[in-house]
Amino acid sequence: MDNDYRDEFETVDDMEADIQKKKDLISKAEELSQSEDIRGAMREANGLQRQWKKIHHWESMEDEDLRNKFDALMDVIYGKQDELNAQIIKAKEDIIAKAEEIAKSTQWQKATKELTDLMTEWKQAGKAGKDIDDKLWESFNNARQTFYQRKQEHWEEMKTGFEKAKETKEALIEEAKSLEDSEQWQKTATRFKDLMTQWKLAGSAGREFEDDLWQQFNGARQAFYTRRNEFYENLHAIQNENYQAKLDIIEKAKAIEETQNYSKENTEAMKNLSQDWKAVGSCGKDKEDQIWADFRAVMDSYFNGLKDWTDKRHEDWKDRMKDAADRKKEQIETQKRQIRQLSDRSNGLISQSEMDSIENQIADKEEFIKKLESQIEDIEKKVQD
Repeated sequence: MDNDYRDEFETVDDMEADIQKKKDLISKAEELSQSEDIRGAMREANGLQRQWKKIHHWESMEDEDLRNKFDALMDVIYGKQDELNAQIIKAKEDIIAKAEEIAKSTQWQKATKELTDLMTEWKQAGKAGKDIDDKLWESFNNARQTFYQRKQEHWEEMKTGFEKAKETKEALIEEAKSLEDSEQWQKTATRFKDLMTQWKLAGSAGREFEDDLWQQFNGARQAFYTRRNEFYENLHAIQNENYQAKLDIIEKAKAIEETQNYSKENTEAMKNLSQDWKAVGSCGKDKEDQIWADFRAVMDSYFNGLKDWTDKRHEDWKDRMKDAADRKKEQIETQKRQIRQLSDRSNGLISQSEMDSIENQIADKEEFIKKLESQIEDIEKKVQD
């Protein structure tokens, strides 16, 4: 392709790109023409105008049509100036009405802030033309000046109380400084609240002294509160460590309790965990009661299980003792039966040696019976205890 054709195609591409840019601007202008935000629409319209001028004019019928559509939309947008002016006038008249009402107030600080806020609103309301703006400003400013004149007269009347307020606040500063190194945290904090209440009730000592007095008073307060905060931050850190330590103790106790093994070693370990718990220290009121309840529940579960297990062992032992006693009673009955048999045998004997032998056997068995009876008595006594 030679250079002439290439240039021609590039020119067509440029024109089509410019046409599309203008169509995009027209779409944005159509949106602005429908906007209820007149001031914003006009501001954005100015930007669209600047963008349009930067796009090349191709002197084509389509280009002219686009230009006409764009200009018509700009006329619609800029034609809303009268509507905007009416909005501005209404907004400023509302501000004037508020200012005239505030001018009657005796809440000096609140009213001053409200008038300051109204001044901000006034500046943001916009302009409706010099003559109208000047007239509206005169009404607004008259209301402001009326208030500030009354406020000035009020402060002139208050000036006689400034010296008394200054003396009162100097005394409060001295007490505050005497408290700033205190470590009676709650008591001193309560006292500082009382001092702050007195400070507010004392009134102003005048602009000349007020800031310096406040810096001295507040400096003493903040010195105390900074130290108190550091103390409690450190305390909370310790309490958090204690909390974690107690959680660990609970986990150890749970591990033992869940085995349901009530050995001497485990019982001793649980008792040691109770001692460890006491040695840890508090983890704070907000956590202490709950974590203690959790620990107590684990310990109660273990020692209740230990009691049940011990009771069962004791009952088992008693049963074994009773069985042993019963066996011994059976042995006694056997020995008595054997004695009767030996006695029966002795009746038919002539030999003295045989008689002696039987008597010795009987004596042995009677001795054995006494031994068994003593053992039974001992068992029954132990079982009863």
